[in-house]
Amino acid sequence: MLIKTYGSAVQGVNAYTITIEVNVSAGTKYVLVGLPDNAVKEGELRIESALKQYNYKMPRQKVVINMAPADIRKEGSAYDLPIAMGLLAASNQIKPDAVSQYMIMGELSLDGSLRPIKGVLPIAIQARKEGFRGIILPAQNAQEAAIVNNLDVIGVSNILEAIEFLDGRRIIAPLVIDTREVFQNTVDLYAADFADVQGQENIKRALEIAAAGGHNVIMIGPPGAGKTMLAKRLPSVLPPLSMHEALETTKIHSVAGKLGETSSLLTTRPYRAPHHTISDVALVGGGGIPQPGEISLAHNGVLFLDELPEFKRTVLEVMRQPLEERRVTISRAKTTLDFPANFMLIASMNPCPCGYYNHPEKECVCGPGVVQRYLNKVSGPLLDRIDLHVEVTPVTFDEMTATRKSEESATVRERVVKARDRQTDRFKEMPQVHSNAMMPSQMVKEVCQINDAGRTLLKTAMERLGLSARAYDRILKVSRTIADLADSQDIKIEHLAEAIQYRSLDREGWAG
Repeated sequence: MLIKTYGSAVQGVNAYTITIEVNVSAGTKYVLVGLPDNAVKEGELRIESALKQYNYKMPRQKVVINMAPADIRKEGSAYDLPIAMGLLAASNQIKPDAVSQYMIMGELSLDGSLRPIKGVLPIAIQARKEGFRGIILPAQNAQEAAIVNNLDVIGVSNILEAIEFLDGRRIIAPLVIDTREVFQNTVDLYAADFADVQGQENIKRALEIAAAGGHNVIMIGPPGAGKTMLAKRLPSVLPPLSMHEALETTKIHSVAGKLGETSSLLTTRPYRAPHHTISDVALVGGGGIPQPGEISLAHNGVLFLDELPEFKRTVLEVMRQPLEERRVTISRAKTTLDFPANFMLIASMNPCPCGYYNHPEKECVCGPGVVQRYLNKVSGPLLDRIDLHVEVTPVTFDEMTATRKSEESATVRERVVKARDRQTDRFKEMPQVHSNAMMPSQMVKEVCQINDAGRTLLKTAMERLGLSARAYDRILKVSRTIADLADSQDIKIEHLAEAIQYRSLDREGWAG
């Protein structure tokens, strides 16, 4: 008897429907075809053991299972459950009527219980798109799948529940989640807040500008000055995620298996802080089975690289293209996958190996030329993609013990959102540009016009401070963002002056 069940294969951040054809006929051989990997083939033993636990039998006839389309490689153990349901229906152990109405996915344990799987959200989206009545999957993944409306999400904890549900002997109510309500109730619930940080008002101002214009930032300062503490709080002042951004971000984390069992929808902007020993593949994504890397997990959020010069040079250089294109392309011999990577880069570093160059109280013990060699570990092309260079100085005792309450993130976020709204209106004719930081060079001349006084100030600054040519466009973009925060139509001379001070590493002789 020929029976068809349906599963799904995830490639990149998208899912594709897989038809599992099970034919049981006279004979004694078990054959599995359709480009399955070893994990899929080993499912035969897991399925047989799981069925025995509940007094069901593996067919002792000729079994041919085809997983179509055959040109897509089927990977992982999540096909155990749909294959098992196909075997039972094809051998007349359960009714075949409902088997083809649901997309079925799940990994079986030897005792028949189900283990959670990855990529549930894109699978559920594909199931609704293909017109399936619902999706049957492990109970641990039900919350995630229930984000998708107009789809019956049936969570089961073992194979018996799935068998009895499809056979019509058990009623399992679909899990229903009001996605809009969940989104509204939890959006922007951040544990860290700018109000926790005493002092460092100039750094908070720089991060506010970065958030308002989508600019990348590098903070240079001694150990213990608060660089990491400030970076952790940057997501709390970014504009709230839209529903589209939340779904897009959740899909990436779902594919990577980073969602918890109780999580459904990511409603806060992601913050990723990989260790400096990370490999280039782990940062941008890839592997035998291509998975999203840290830059994709930071999509719509913040990627924080602490101690930037300590990262391997090859790791830092692979970020150059994603920073420009806002996506990363993983190419393999048989496939090419795109992962989104629209993130804000926040980096921090010590000014020298000992950490105390330019410190107001402690003396630097680094030898001649050591500071410059340390800074040269960060390449010019990467530094060219960072708009704001901010010097962080230690907080004084009086600032640390001050009783005055600092400004909360919610207050800062209101100003950031207003500035972003101005940019949305400005770039409404260019869907690929969302913020001032994304402006191409030809648009900078049009959008960032300055008067004669501003031109004179910029010329003087570049000559006296020895600013490099690459600083010119960056200063204009940042000054445009500062003007947006001030609700100013024109870039004024004070906006330019503030933007110029955020180019520390472009000054000649900064490192002595």
